[in-house]
Order: sequence, then structure tokens, then C-alpha cells
Amino acid sequence: MLVLARTGIAAVLLLPIAAARNELRPLLPYWKPVLAFAAIEIALPWILLGSAETRISSSLAALLVASVPLIGTGIALVTVPRERLTLARATGLVLGLAGVASIVGLGIEGASPLAIVEVFLVAVCYAVGPVILQRWLADLPPLGVIAASLGVSALVYVPITAVAGPGSAPSLDALVSILVLAVVCTAIAFLVFFALIAEIGPVRATVITYVNPAVAAVLGVVVLGEDFTVGMAIGFALVLAGSVLATRPGRPRNVPVKRVLQPAPTDR
Repeated sequence: MLVLARTGIAAVLLLPIAAARNELRPLLPYWKPVLAFAAIEIALPWILLGSAETRISSSLAALLVASVPLIGTGIALVTVPRERLTLARATGLVLGLAGVASIVGLGIEGASPLAIVEVFLVAVCYAVGPVILQRWLADLPPLGVIAASLGVSALVYVPITAVAGPGSAPSLDALVSILVLAVVCTAIAFLVFFALIAEIGPVRATVITYVNPAVAAVLGVVVLGEDFTVGMAIGFALVLAGSVLATRPGRPRNVPVKRVLQPAPTDR
């Protein structure tokens, strides 16, 4: 029900805009990669994450999801010839992961092995999604891609939710939270993420997962009154340093250039 509400509200907001801008029709020849992107980036990971976090700590879930850049880098090294794992980028990835571990702590005691596998699959999905986007959907209108993906995901979860039942009526706070999740953290966030991928590429864009636990730590201190520990301070420094290093573009490969003889100029 949560996934349906999140995708459905965001789709209702974005689909009319995409249709008015004629950004849905160009997707028709690419319906297969659009469906693949919707499944891998939205439909599958959101249900896996929702299931896992009922049986796993938020700290461990954040740390596992933070492995997205490492997985994305590994995928890129295999599938993208131009991607190179430089020393600076490798150091940045390691520092970022260490920073996340320092912020959230590594609390695997009592965690469900199945939940750990579910979150790891979420990280794999989040690493593969941007690759699909850049390889097959990069030339398509971003608003159309995300609106169609959200709409398809919502349609998939309609019969699933109908069979499972909506559960108990949510409270007002829960309804407001779902609305914010759908509008801010889904509709707007995806548009910004697409712009980021277009600017720096799919691999370096996944480094934003390092920022997620940092934001969670700040909100915990400001909103929930949690303590700001030394581990959090060290983690913030490592996250910032790791993000800067990991997002640095590598030097272009030296490609030999054939010298072309130009014809001698003639007087006219």
C-alpha cells in the first residue's frame, strides 16, 4: 500500500505534465528499457526495502545501501570501456563507505539474514538503474521516462494491494508523511537525480547514497533530539572527502590520432 501510494501520487502529478509537453510518445519505441528501468529502479527495490526494514536496523540498512557506488563502479568497469577506476576514485569510495559506517554504526547483531540479502539486492538495483538510463534512455525526455516508470509501477501494485488488502486506516501524520514522500522524495527527487546523471554520469551520481545517512543523522539530532557523537563528526568528514574524490573524473585515455595530410593551398 505504501509503494502504491508513493508511486501513484507521484505519477498523478507528473504524467499530465509529461503528456502536455509531448514527452510520453517518444518512449513508445523504447518500452522495453522503460519497463526494465521501472522494475529495477522503483518497483522491486521499494518493496524489498520496505520488507527488510521491518526486520533490520536502520543503521545497517543505510550502510548496505551505501554500497551502491561500489557496485556501480564494478558494473561500469565491466560494461563501460571508458570508465577507469583511478586511485583517487577508489580511495574516495573506500573513504565514503568508512564514513557511512562511522555515522550509522555497524549493528548486525540480531539482524535477519534474509533482510540483509533484501537490502543488498536493493543496492544492486540502485546501481543498475542509472546504467539502464544512460545506455538506452539517455536521449529521451527525463520527465517522460520517470512519469511513465512511476505510472507503470503504480499499475503493477494495484492488483497486489487489492489482494493483500490495504490494512488498517493510516493516521493523519502517516498520510502527511506519504504525501511528502511522494511529492518531495519521489517526483521532485527523481527529476533532480536525472539532471545529476546527465551532468556527471551514472557511476559518480550514485555517490549521493553517501549523503543519505549523513542527512538522517542531522535530522535525528535536530528533530528527534539524538546526540551528535564523535563517530558522526568523523563520518561526516570521511563522507565529504570520499564524495569529492569518488566523483572526480579520471583522465581521458590517450587515443592515438592519425595524422591526415592536408592538400597544399592553391592560389586562385
